[in-house]
Amino acid sequence: MAYKKIIPFINGENEMAANIVRMAEEYCFAGADEIFLYNYSKLESEREEFLATLKEVGRKIDIPFLVGMYTGRFEDVKKAFYTGADRVVIKYEICPSESLIKEAVGRFGSDKILIEVDEELPFERIAFPVDTLLIKHVDAGVPLEMKIQACRKQILIRDSLLRNDLEELLKLPNVSGVSTNYFENRDLFKIKRQMKEAGIEMNTFESAIPFSEFKTDEKGLVPCIVQDYRTSQVLQLAYMNEESYQATCATGKMTYYSRSRQKLWCKGETSGHFQYVKELTLDCDNDTILAKVHQVGAACHTGAYSCFFRELAKMEYNDTNPLTILEEDFKTILERKQNPKEGSYTNYLFTKGIDKILKKCGEEASEIIIAAKNPDAEELKYEIADFLYHMMVLMAECGLTWEDVIKELANRR
Repeated sequence: MAYKKIIPFINGENEMAANIVRMAEEYCFAGADEIFLYNYSKLESEREEFLATLKEVGRKIDIPFLVGMYTGRFEDVKKAFYTGADRVVIKYEICPSESLIKEAVGRFGSDKILIEVDEELPFERIAFPVDTLLIKHVDAGVPLEMKIQACRKQILIRDSLLRNDLEELLKLPNVSGVSTNYFENRDLFKIKRQMKEAGIEMNTFESAIPFSEFKTDEKGLVPCIVQDYRTSQVLQLAYMNEESYQATCATGKMTYYSRSRQKLWCKGETSGHFQYVKELTLDCDNDTILAKVHQVGAACHTGAYSCFFRELAKMEYNDTNPLTILEEDFKTILERKQNPKEGSYTNYLFTKGIDKILKKCGEEASEIIIAAKNPDAEELKYEIADFLYHMMVLMAECGLTWEDVIKELANRR
């Protein structure tokens, strides 16, 4: 069953970029399903500043976000998506032409473009070429429900919740979520549990297996291995009892049982280095938990990112994990950019500048095409590796990271 969403909104107009990024992070970790960020200013300078802020938001959060901005041309829609946005909201009353909406839908899909309208507009009688409408300034009741049913589209409602009730809005037919600023600095996991108790399907942490079926030691404890959810790096080993496990599921923050202090402890409660839960799994014997988390700061009390940093023994081996190799090579390129080394070809490219880097990328791309005509794949392998290197130099020169690129690929699934 599809769950209903709580989507906090952040009005970017006249708001400092740092505050927008901070609020987005707080909402992300508080349990938001998505975030809606908007600034409908028609001033080009303000739009560009907002786009730069959105890119920073995209680097900081790991949940989908929607972008609402003035779209005077198709290029504006593309720029909004280039920030990492999952969907783009076009405000109907200031959109210069319906052909722009059709062009955006034709390029990105009817599921990726939303139209924002006021409730007063007879939206149920307009043939919008999108799957979802975002309706604002609503008065809950029979008239609204009838209009929503008549339009036959998915609906998001944007509302401050000063007059309307969240439960009532979420229970409206075809309403997939509510976007609001009402829950700033509040525990959204708690709000979603309340909605679930009211019979509304929500995205919450609920254990598929009761703790009573876990195999614990004589003290009722289960070991928990903790991994970085992005890199799978093992961060630490800790222990959970039933109370700490339930607290983890309820809050979305890793909570353990301290064997030395004989009490529960939420990771980060004193250091600020919280672990936000992304996934919990149980091993085949029901006696070990694996947690994938978003780690803030360091996991280890020594200040190291992982508790496992003291090498005991090691065989020499080739690490062929493509993500690891590309990340390490990219870090070396960034190091050369920040700390030039005499005689370095990488530094030579950075010194010559963007035109030289682009020329080399073009040359290497051409060599890939030529090599691909050769039945021997060895030459092609070499040319692709050469191109990837020059491409990473270009990424470093333009301020892009592998995370930016991978996130964009993920958004296209």
